[in-house]
Amino acid sequence: MPALNLSHAQLFAPVSAEAQFAPSATTVADILTRDALQFVVLLHRTFNKRRLELLANRATQLAALDAGTAKLDFLPETSRIRDDPAWQGPPLAPGLINRSTEITGPPLRNMLINALNSPVNTYMTDFEDSLAPTWDNVTYGQVNLYDAVRDQVAFTTPRKEYKLNQSFATSPTVIVRPRGWHMEEKHLYIDGEPCSASLFDFALYFFHNARELIALGKGPYFYLPKMEHHLEARLWNDVFNVAQDYLAIPRGTIRATVLIETLPAAFQMEEIIFELRQHSSGLNCGRWDYIFSTIKKLRNDPSHILPNRDLVTMTSPFMDAYVKRLINTCHRRGVHAMGGMAAQIPIKDDQAANDAAMAKVRNDKIRELTNGHDGSWVAHPALAPICNEVFSDMGTPNQIYFIPDVNITTADLLNTNCANAKITTDGIKVNLDIGLQYMEAWLRGSGCVPINNLMEDAATAEVSRCQLYQWVKHGITLQDTNERITPEITARILQEQVDTLAAKSPFGDKNQFALAAKYFLPEITGEKFSDFLTTLLYDEIVTKTDAPVDLASLK
Repeated sequence: MPALNLSHAQLFAPVSAEAQFAPSATTVADILTRDALQFVVLLHRTFNKRRLELLANRATQLAALDAGTAKLDFLPETSRIRDDPAWQGPPLAPGLINRSTEITGPPLRNMLINALNSPVNTYMTDFEDSLAPTWDNVTYGQVNLYDAVRDQVAFTTPRKEYKLNQSFATSPTVIVRPRGWHMEEKHLYIDGEPCSASLFDFALYFFHNARELIALGKGPYFYLPKMEHHLEARLWNDVFNVAQDYLAIPRGTIRATVLIETLPAAFQMEEIIFELRQHSSGLNCGRWDYIFSTIKKLRNDPSHILPNRDLVTMTSPFMDAYVKRLINTCHRRGVHAMGGMAAQIPIKDDQAANDAAMAKVRNDKIRELTNGHDGSWVAHPALAPICNEVFSDMGTPNQIYFIPDVNITTADLLNTNCANAKITTDGIKVNLDIGLQYMEAWLRGSGCVPINNLMEDAATAEVSRCQLYQWVKHGITLQDTNERITPEITARILQEQVDTLAAKSPFGDKNQFALAAKYFLPEITGEKFSDFLTTLLYDEIVTKTDAPVDLASLK
C-alpha cells in the first residue's frame, strides 16, 4: 500500500537516538499508509462526536458528585439487564480460554520480546498507563507489533541478542490496550481537531494485523481502559462492528476485556458486558486505577478519607466488595474475571527482601484464586512461575463454572474504612517520591518505571497525587507529629524531594524533576484537581513542529 505523501517531519522521521527501539526493516511509513490513515479518519469522523459527548457526561456527573446533588448507585433504568438471568457472553475465543497468567508491559521492542518469551498464557501490550505517548513510542510500538505478528521482531545489540523462542503463533496471546477515551493524539488532526488516541491506537493495530492474527488461530483482542459508563462500552462495540465490516471480518471476531478501574463502572459491570455482548471477553480488576478513581469521585466527602497507600489493600472493604461483585457478575454471564497486578520486581541484592516480596505475590495470587478469579497479572517475567503454580490448582483452564454466592450492595462498594488506618509524614513522603519520580520519567518518555522494587505506572502516580490533594483539602492531622496537613507542609516536602532526587539523578542537569514539580505542586496543595496526570503533562511531550498534520483531505 502506498505511503501517504505528507511533508511534516514528525510522521515519518527516523526514531530519535534517545528512544528505546531497535532498528527494523519496517518503517513508520509502512504503518501510516494512506489506506490505514483513511481507516483512522473514518472511525474518527464516525465516532468522535459521541466520544466527546460521553466525556462531557463524565464531567457533569463528577460536578454533581462534588456538589452533593448526586450519589453513586446502581442505575434504575438498566435494572432489566441486571435482573435478566438468561443472557450470556459469547463462547471463549481462540487463544483466550486459559488466561491464568497475563503479563503486561509497553510495546518497546525488547520488552515485547521478553514478554512473549515469558511462561505466560497472554500478554497485554500497553499503549496506555505504562507508555508515555511520545510520537516515537506510539508509532514504533505499532511497528514492533507489526513485526512480532510476522515473526520479524528479532534484533541484536552489542550486549544481547533478542529473538522469540518460538513463533508468534505459539507464543502467548497478545491483547492490546489502546489509550482511554479521554486521551487525544495531538500529532494528528482530523478536520481541525486532534484525533482520538483510542481510535488511533485501535485502528492501526486492527487494520494491519487482524487478518494475520485470525490466520494464526487467534484474533484481534483488546483491553479497554478507564470507562465510567456502559454507554462508553456501547461506543466501543459500535467501533468494533464498523471496523469488522470495513475489513469484511465476521462480527464477534474482536474480543475485548474491560478493566473495571473506575468507581462508577463498578455499579455497571453487567451493563458493560451486555453492551459488548458478542465481543466481550470479561472484566479485569484494575486495582490501582480503582483506588485512584475512588478518591477522585469521593474526594470532597470527609467520610471517605483513605489512609497511607500501603494500608489500602485488596482486603479493604470497598476493594474486597468490588472484586467479589466482579467475579460473580462475570461468571454468571460466562466470561473471564481477571485479577489485578502484582507490581513487584526481583530484588537482586537482598535475598531476604526478595523472598518477602515473592511471598507477598504468592499470597496475593492465592487470595485471587480462592475468590474465584480465572487468572491474574504480573509485571515481570520472574513472577510468572509463582502465578502459574498458584493457578494450576484450578485444575481447569479457568473457573468460570464457579459462581460465588455473594450479594454486594451499594454500601459495600462505598465502604472505604481500612484496618489500622493512619496518615503519617512518611505517607506524604512516599506519595511525593513516587509521584515525582514517575512524572519525571514520563516527561522523558518512559511510562514504565521501577521505583522502590515496584514497577510503577500512571495509575500508582495518580493514587499519590489524589491522596495528597484529599489530605490537604480536609486538613487531616498527621498521627506521628499531630500536625495538620497544610499546603505549606506538602509544598515544603515536595521541594525537599525535588532537591534530593535531582541531585542524584543519572541524567544530571537534563533531569525533569523541576518541570514535574511545577505541575505537581498545584495538585498536592489543593489549588487544583486535574482529571488525569497524563492529560495534564501531555503537551510537554508532543513533538514541537511547524504544525500538526491534519488529515482533512482524506476521504
